[in-house]
Amino acid sequence: MPKMKTNRAAAKRFKVTGTGRVRRPKAGGQHCMNGKSRKRRRRLRDNDMVAPAMEHRVKIMLPYG
Repeated sequence: MPKMKTNRAAAKRFKVTGTGRVRRPKAGGQHCMNGKSRKRRRRLRDNDMVAPAMEHRVKIMLPYG
């Protein structure tokens, strides 16, 4: 049987936790930090969870996640 292919774009963006939930980084936290308030930058630091409605779609792209 051939191996299933992981969607590489999804693999770089999402990680599956030990309990099976999917973690994602928050949007807008990569560049142009000077224009954002300190409070906003602090909120962007931590990862967030993918919504339960979208979790199934992400897990299809990460077969070994």
